[in-house]
Amino acid sequence: MISKPDKNKLRKKRQKRIRRNLSGTAERPRLNIFRSNKNIYAQVIDDVEGVTLASASSLDTDVSGDSKVEEAAAVGALVAKRAVDKDITEVVFDRGGYQYHGRVQALADAARENGLKF
Repeated sequence: MISKPDKNKLRKKRQKRIRRNLSGTAERPRLNIFRSNKNIYAQVIDDVEGVTLASASSLDTDVSGDSKVEEAAAVGALVAKRAVDKDITEVVFDRGGYQYHGRVQALADAARENGLKF
């Protein structure tokens, strides 16, 4: 019997391939995204120091929306606001092995609209 490939294993493989070329610095940290079935999380990370500078998720009380895409857009706006408050305007976008589509795209567009450049 042939088994189906594990989606998360394939995503992790893509993520490793992407992360080989991406790294966040203090001047230009990495905007990382993790998407679960119910929630979406975003972090601005300085990889040199190994520190999370700003974060937001759909679990925050400030985030609301009728759909997952609207929640993702709210998370993008919130993480951008928190990053800009800490004088971070330029980031490197790390889609985490996910397709740039749907919730990931909504989060990225909202972050751009709220002051982040990538």
